[in-house]
Amino acid sequence: MKKFPFLIGLVLLVSSQVSAQSVDEIVGRYLKSTGGLDKIHAVKTLIRKGKFTGGGGFEALVLQENKRSNSVREEFTLQGMTGINAYDGRTGWKIEPWNGKKDPESLGEEEMKSIIEDADFDGPLVDYQSKGYKVELAGPDKFEGTGTIKLKITKQNGDVYVYYLDTDYYVPIKIDTKRMVRGAEREYETVLADYKQVSGWFLPHSIESNVKGSQGRSKVVYEVITANVDIDDKRFAMPLAK
Repeated sequence: MKKFPFLIGLVLLVSSQVSAQSVDEIVGRYLKSTGGLDKIHAVKTLIRKGKFTGGGGFEALVLQENKRSNSVREEFTLQGMTGINAYDGRTGWKIEPWNGKKDPESLGEEEMKSIIEDADFDGPLVDYQSKGYKVELAGPDKFEGTGTIKLKITKQNGDVYVYYLDTDYYVPIKIDTKRMVRGAEREYETVLADYKQVSGWFLPHSIESNVKGSQGRSKVVYEVITANVDIDDKRFAMPLAK
């Protein structure tokens, strides 16, 4: 019984320390830990190459190309076939060769929301004010035994992200996402790990994700991430049907 006053006091202390920090102070610590705005803004393109592992141990090769400001191309290679999802800042499209399809198609609503999220070159916490995002403190928490500070980010379209920043390095180790798709709320969980420096910017090389409440978790491990390699804009533009 003697332990309880100590534990209560500890929780109150951590809570008071978190509340004493403003959103901008916490975001500032995050930016400093990941390299600083100058280093982040100096990166104009990113190319990520790695491996996807899904349920049942099935694997595929993945390639993701990002270019400022908001262009992205994602390739998924399985059994000699490569599927593509891409967005050029205006149009989202895909090619799914699995059923003999070779022509590009427009992305669906949920796919568009997902790829626009992937196209945000810096992530929502960088320059969040100019993007029009609302960022609020959501209190202290723990994830897998690690102390975290939570930031709630609300976008103009109503999508909500909760970033769990570890209290040692102030980098996100978990992200909860809520978005509305065709009138229904969808929730996702993402776990970030293995941060490494890429041109002075610390980026996660391991990303695990699942629908909230589901045991079916997928994981992408990037073996290499390179920065500032020239990428032709045509890589992101929707090609004409053959």
